[in-house]
Amino acid sequence: MAYASGAREAWGIKLEITAGLPTWEAFPGMRHQKAVRRILQSLMPIPGHPAGCGCFDVADVSIKFPDGSLKRPDIAIYGQEPADTDGATTELPVAVIEVVSQDYELKDLTLNPPFYLGHGVLDVVVVDPRTLAVVHHQAAAVTQHTSPVVLDLSCGCRVTV
Repeated sequence: MAYASGAREAWGIKLEITAGLPTWEAFPGMRHQKAVRRILQSLMPIPGHPAGCGCFDVADVSIKFPDGSLKRPDIAIYGQEPADTDGATTELPVAVIEVVSQDYELKDLTLNPPFYLGHGVLDVVVVDPRTLAVVHHQAAAVTQHTSPVVLDLSCGCRVTV
């Protein structure tokens, strides 16, 4: 197993399995990583929000979903600090933010939002750093914005994307 992981890193490829569908993606470039960093730095709890979310964020963490899917969202947000693991965590985030990578728009815009929502993730935000389009998916609504925009997440976090 260590060899396979090392091989993926050497080739610069990231594998996800979404409801049985494998997707390969090249490691993200500088524009993508800068966008992730800006978003992470903006995340904060909404003062006085009844959910009292801890807004604990993790970038590019492996998550194993109950259906066996393996995902690595750009940013996973948890209500409280998840337990340490050496492999994929089974703790599901309350919110996910995906930064669209060039040539992988289908995965980020079409496959991911319904998958995450179907597994109980409350907010799925997809931002394209090239077009500045932001789509905020929730169970009851999908809203479109232009970056930069401040979004209040259901869990009680505020983020600028």
